Amino acid sequence: MKRRVLLIYPPSPVMNREDRCQQPTENLLVIPPLPPVDLMYLAAIAEEAGCEAKIADYSLGGDFEKDLTEFKPDFIVANIATPTFKTDMEILKRAKEILPQVKIIVKGAIFLTYNTNAIYEHQYLDYVIIGEAELSLKDILENIPDNEIPGICYKHNMQGVKNKSRKFIQNLDVLPFPARHLVDNNLYRRPDNGKVQAVIKVSRGCPFHCFFCLATPVSGIQVRMRSVDNIILEIKECIEKYKIKNFLFWSDIFDIDRNWTIDLCKRIIDEKLNITWSANTRADTISQEMADLMYKSGCRLMSIGAESGSQMILDKIGKRLKLDDIRRAVSILKKAKIKIYNYFVIGLPWETEETVEETIKFAIELDSDFISFYTATPLPGSRFYDYAIKEKLFDTKASYSEAYYYPVIRTHQLSKEKVFELHKQAVKRFYLRPRFIIRTLFRLRTFTEFKNYFKAGLNLLLRK
Repeated sequence: MKRRVLLIYPPSPVMNREDRCQQPTENLLVIPPLPPVDLMYLAAIAEEAGCEAKIADYSLGGDFEKDLTEFKPDFIVANIATPTFKTDMEILKRAKEILPQVKIIVKGAIFLTYNTNAIYEHQYLDYVIIGEAELSLKDILENIPDNEIPGICYKHNMQGVKNKSRKFIQNLDVLPFPARHLVDNNLYRRPDNGKVQAVIKVSRGCPFHCFFCLATPVSGIQVRMRSVDNIILEIKECIEKYKIKNFLFWSDIFDIDRNWTIDLCKRIIDEKLNITWSANTRADTISQEMADLMYKSGCRLMSIGAESGSQMILDKIGKRLKLDDIRRAVSILKKAKIKIYNYFVIGLPWETEETVEETIKFAIELDSDFISFYTATPLPGSRFYDYAIKEKLFDTKASYSEAYYYPVIRTHQLSKEKVFELHKQAVKRFYLRPRFIIRTLFRLRTFTEFKNYFKAGLNLLLRK
């Protein structure tokens, strides 16, 4: 009889549980729930190992205890997020009470720093995977002796034992395509037009290691790109098997390799795939030639991590960008008719009322199509977290439960309450401008778009 593997996002508020971006989506205006691609990769690994796999995103519904009693998994693999850590752990403890023989495996960025202690303090855990999970899970399912599996902590004599680190996967093409047949793809749609959207992970790694970001600790400093051939095959599978033609190309930096980016765009055009896609860019990697080709291949949205309108803040966080780099990138994308989604962070340690005002004015000056103003969130494993501990920026009531919305820390000059007030002002001053509202209304083409934008606008007006 096949062993059974249940892969879960635990019951919680709806979140994007990508390790570098652990975002509750309720309070964020333009962040939709994304499919659990990490679990889909792991499910494909489980199926290759001869197991029966089931994926459940319980944040969107489902009965966890019923699935436990009916599916009777031999293994539970759970993505654990920092904002929901406590409730996630409670769910897994309950699972062990219902099925004492089940092996519980956890993964997540929090385990970069909290690993052997996690095993000791939560005795119902059997394995903690640190870093990339696919090959570590494969070894566990193939019954490799625990002490020979790199990249894990495991329980031995009631203690946590940490093995040597696992090297990053150099050739990402060796991984099977995500097991999309195990999820309801209709649950994951674009926030504007409501069409089903697939996430395709095209690369891993980031060389910049920004102060607040987990991309480099999670995925390494070397950018490892999948081959264009491999990506095209996955796109075709999505089109032919799942009738999906809208994509988010997920990466830490999509266009860091100019030749690879141009090759991918040309292949999409030459193969006549007729898809729509979005991705992200650094402000200093985009060129007009590249942007024009991206648009021709179906790119309709690019996100840019602008982070701040204060050059002092950008320098402090090691962004290695000038404000004029951001202005130039926005100008290029507008000229290419690609919509722009800018990210800003409010509440970094050196933030003042003056720097927040610089950021708001800069965001309005750029006049992009979408903006997210996040409150600065020092996740464990980041340089930001270490700094916040050292500088005593946390207080006794620190909580990640509303990460990126309600502040986790104060700044050197501003209280958490003041940062939150400034954050709300930033969102409203950008989105409630008559110019922005009129432009958005004129761009609406379908009732679905109108409904989705109306809902977002209502949430903005009613947000606490």
